[in-house]
Amino acid sequence: MITARQTRAARALLGWTQETLAEKALVSLTALKRLESENDFKVYETTRDQVRRTLESSGIVFLSSDQGEGVMLVRAKIDSPTSS
Repeated sequence: MITARQTRAARALLGWTQETLAEKALVSLTALKRLESENDFKVYETTRDQVRRTLESSGIVFLSSDQGEGVMLVRAKIDSPTSS
């Protein structure tokens, strides 16, 4: 399960506003604000899943270990041109 902090960090890495993420994830802005709130508001699991899948499809990897949680942005490798 992704956390509010991970969602905010992922948006920051992508340079997206809340409005941008809500639009791309096809969720309401209100639902996204609830998801990103530190007040632990209830959010439908389908909303949380849609946001997670949208972020992952944009290169975000969610990290979780016994030492904490985080996010990482990965980009596809660009093939270097080969010499003939």
